[in-house]
Order: sequence, then structure tokens, then C-alpha cells
Amino acid sequence: MSSKTTASGVTKVQTPENENSLVTSIGLFLVMIALFLGSVYSLSFLTLDNPWPMAVCLGLFFLAYWIPQTILGRSDSAGEK
Repeated sequence: MSSKTTASGVTKVQTPENENSLVTSIGLFLVMIALFLGSVYSLSFLTLDNPWPMAVCLGLFFLAYWIPQTILGRSDSAGEK
């Protein structure tokens, strides 16, 4: 568990249950699922003559998994046991 000191000096334990509000979590989920579905949809334009739909698919798919794991992940938990 990570701890977070507030402005009043009180240390609050950050657990996975209280890191994000429900609205924030749903909003982030919808954005990431839109990126994933956009990557799948781009494959409908794939032909042997045009490689760009596959490039778009790989880019959106990469972002849909990289953003939650790195940017939105718990970067402060490296030293925890």
C-alpha cells in the first residue's frame, strides 16, 4: 500500500479501492476501449495494396494497452514489499 500525505499533514493510505473515483474509472475505461475498438475497426480497411490500416491498428492497439499500464499505472509502488 502506498501512503499519501495531505495538506493537513494527515497520512492517508492509498489502496487500489480508493485510487480513482467510479466516474473517472468508467471514463478512462471508455477511452481505452474506444482506442481498442478503433484498432479493430481499422482492420476492415486492410488490403494487400494499402499497409496504413495495419499501421493504425498497431498504433491504436499499442496505445490502448500502454497508456493504462504506464501513464495511469501505480508508478509509486516500486519500493513496496
